[in-house]
Amino acid sequence: MIQREPVFPANRHALYEEHGYSAAIRSGDLLFVSGQVGSRADGTPEPDFAAQVQLAFDNLKATLAAAGCTFDDLIDVTTFHTDPQNQFATIMEVKQATFPQPPYPNWTAVGVTWLAGFDFEIKVIARIPQ
Repeated sequence: MIQREPVFPANRHALYEEHGYSAAIRSGDLLFVSGQVGSRADGTPEPDFAAQVQLAFDNLKATLAAAGCTFDDLIDVTTFHTDPQNQFATIMEVKQATFPQPPYPNWTAVGVTWLAGFDFEIKVIARIPQ
C-alpha cells in the first residue's frame, strides 16, 4: 500500500494547523498540492491583486520545494478566479513568467464566487523527481 506523507513549506505550519489540512501530500512519486493563495505571513489576503497572484505562485513554489519539486515537475494545474474576465490578463502575466516555454502543464481555470477573502487560488499535481 502506498503511504501518504504530508509536506509543509517552512514557516507556514500554523496556517494549515488552524484550518486542518496539509499543504501537500506525497503519494508514491506524485505530489498533490492543496490550493495555494496569496496570503501574507499572518495568513491574511494580499490586497493588491497582481501581488496576490504572485504571492500565490511564491507560496506554491515553497510548497513544491519542500517536496524536492520545481515548477518543471508540474503535471496538472487548476486555478480558481473570483472575476475571471477582469483578472485573466494579470494572471497570464504571472503564468507566462513562470512557464516561459513549452512543455506547459495541463491547465484548467474555474470561475468561483468565493475564496475565503482571496481572489485567486492555484492547486497542482506534480511528479516528484527520482
